[in-house]
Amino acid sequence: MQQISRRIAVCVALLACSAALAGAADITVRDVDGLRRAVAAARPGTRILLAPGDYRGGLYFANLRGAPGQPIVLAAADPARPPRLVGGSNCLQLSDVAYLELRHLVLTGASGNGLNIDDGGTFATPSHHLILRDLTVTQIGPSGNRDGIKLSGVTDFRIERCTLRRWGDGGSGIDMVGCHRGVITGCTLAQGEGIGGEGIQAKGGTTRIVIRGNRFEEAGGRGVNLGGSTGLAFFRPKVEGYEAQEIRVEENLFVGCQAPIAFVGVDGAVVRRNTLYRPRKWALRILQETTAPGFVPCRNGVFSENIIVFRSDAWAEGGVNIGPNTAPETFRFARNVWYCEDRPERSRPSLPTAEEQPLIGQDPQFRDPAAGDFSLRPGSPAAGRGASVSARR
Repeated sequence: MQQISRRIAVCVALLACSAALAGAADITVRDVDGLRRAVAAARPGTRILLAPGDYRGGLYFANLRGAPGQPIVLAAADPARPPRLVGGSNCLQLSDVAYLELRHLVLTGASGNGLNIDDGGTFATPSHHLILRDLTVTQIGPSGNRDGIKLSGVTDFRIERCTLRRWGDGGSGIDMVGCHRGVITGCTLAQGEGIGGEGIQAKGGTTRIVIRGNRFEEAGGRGVNLGGSTGLAFFRPKVEGYEAQEIRVEENLFVGCQAPIAFVGVDGAVVRRNTLYRPRKWALRILQETTAPGFVPCRNGVFSENIIVFRSDAWAEGGVNIGPNTAPETFRFARNVWYCEDRPERSRPSLPTAEEQPLIGQDPQFRDPAAGDFSLRPGSPAAGRGASVSARR
């Protein structure tokens, strides 16, 4: 009897699995109407493949939910000829979604944001388990607070190998508000010399984010904004007294930017093994923009094993800008390389605390920075510091 019961249980499980797989399908679409129908019919495991061509932007989809091991996928039918979502306030907005992947899509020409993913305003139920891979987001805004990729209330996500070029001059290439447990890796962000905004911003209570192995090319006034300024009603899931916490910025390359790194109302962030080449004014800033009751001052930052190469005519305040209502005495600096190209004798930075084992005034010996190769030559005194993977195109 027990054997029969076990066999019945196995059969039931197999039937359930078969039923789930039966709901999965590849659907190829060639226009916006076909895309809308495919999304409405999508089930866990469905792959919606967009044929090459232009699709009118302003698309909005809600409650699109895959399952563990069976994500819903929106992707190019031919990655070599990715489809373009063009125009609209947002090229594409997704609300209250889960187990979803976007691959090999181009989003361009939106007046608001390129890609907007949110929790539908239900802070207790975030969008979750998302993968954004090989997306290209361009020509967003172009002015004001307009973001390339905007995430609000998103958890457990990855953004991989995406290219973001030219977002709003008051916005971010990637903006996170109240997001948690995310990884951003292998991306390129380029805004243009002298244009404002940020490359990547983590604010509104955002926690446990890793920003690793990306390339920032003149990516706004602040390459990475660790924290920021958020209206209290928009913190997710609730106000905790900081703009951001537990953020790691590792092995990235920054070329230009007024300040590649900005700690802004963050309570604990690690910036290590990055390469900062010719920042326009500062290597880093320590700021506090949200001063509501209960908020801690910007504190507990770690800046270690980075390579900073700068010029004396583009260097202010010894490379570090410190604003009011901050706790710079809680910051730790260790084993960074500081080198002033045109005046090596002026390489020493002005730091708020004593640095452990710095390397000051020695050329790190990049292979070919003019060609974009920031890897180190054999025998470099900076070996083991700075970006390694992301320093190559």
